[in-house]
Amino acid sequence: MRQIVLDTETTGLEHALGHRIIEIGAVEIVNRRSTGRTFHHYIDPERDVDEAAAKVHGIRRAQLAGKPKFAEISRELMEFICGAELVAHNATFDVDFLDMEFGRLPGETRRIATICQVLDTLVLARQMHPGQSNNLDALCKRYHIDNSHRELHGALLDARILADVYLAMTGGQEALALTAAAVPSYAMSASSEAKARPAGPLVIIRATHEEQQAHEAMLKIIAKASGGKCLWPVPAQPA
Repeated sequence: MRQIVLDTETTGLEHALGHRIIEIGAVEIVNRRSTGRTFHHYIDPERDVDEAAAKVHGIRRAQLAGKPKFAEISRELMEFICGAELVAHNATFDVDFLDMEFGRLPGETRRIATICQVLDTLVLARQMHPGQSNNLDALCKRYHIDNSHRELHGALLDARILADVYLAMTGGQEALALTAAAVPSYAMSASSEAKARPAGPLVIIRATHEEQQAHEAMLKIIAKASGGKCLWPVPAQPA
């Protein structure tokens, strides 16, 4: 599965008031692993940057002089995100701005929904953590993602941080937080190096009664820690 984690910075909050994108950052994930491929451009918005927005991302109009206009990077962006699942925090904001920018281009109007599926991590976080703060900084703290280098918002920096947060949110490792004490001793003592399989017929070794009990105990720990989202059903107890 190919996913693109994306973030934008803009001249202001309302695209309907003529605000424009000034930075786009995106990172590629394939099968839940970062490929190292990124997309990053600063963009000349052809207008001033609101002071309130500049205080958030630190980018002012003078710094964007000579940068490409959106039309100049639109094809590269389209090729990078096309066919992927787009992952963004408060995705409506980014998608609306992208749709606006694509809508300004000559020719057939393009919309993000026609080329990508969209996953909003803010909606996901609110479902997982109702009633709690779910901005990016709060999620970094909750999932132990280091964002100490994030003094100002930046599209590529925030996309990279969001990728780590998203993988932690959906991978279950941070949520489970299983300790060594919860893991049976036979699992902890197994060698970390793979051993070559001997030649000959495959020998089937069935779990002992004690191993089955340890397995069921672990499933209960996982089910409790994940809020009932364990992939493997906990065996029903006999009446």
